[in-house]
Amino acid sequence: MDIKTASALRRLRLVSAPEAVSFLLLLVCSVLKRTTDFNAVPAMGMIHGILFILYVIFWADAWNRTKWSLKTAALYFVLSVLPAGGFFAERKLRREAEDAVIASRARKEGTVNA
Repeated sequence: MDIKTASALRRLRLVSAPEAVSFLLLLVCSVLKRTTDFNAVPAMGMIHGILFILYVIFWADAWNRTKWSLKTAALYFVLSVLPAGGFFAERKLRREAEDAVIASRARKEGTVNA
């Protein structure tokens, strides 16, 4: 995996958890708006919107660089629209990155020992 691909995956991974948190907070704010006089929906909506747009941009970049199958790309997109999906996306992306590092090290050791 080249450095640009790794960077694209890292960016997507780093924005996925905050996007999930903002989505959950937006849901809480929506409930509070309907049940109390507290209305943080405009502010939280803007924050979540910005994070969601960043997620989609980083998702498209990662899809382009990693050459994911349509199924994998769709999975990561669907995870972005589920309330806690960003947490699962972050976890899966972290595993993918760790596996890529292990594979890269194995290839290096294989060429050095050969």
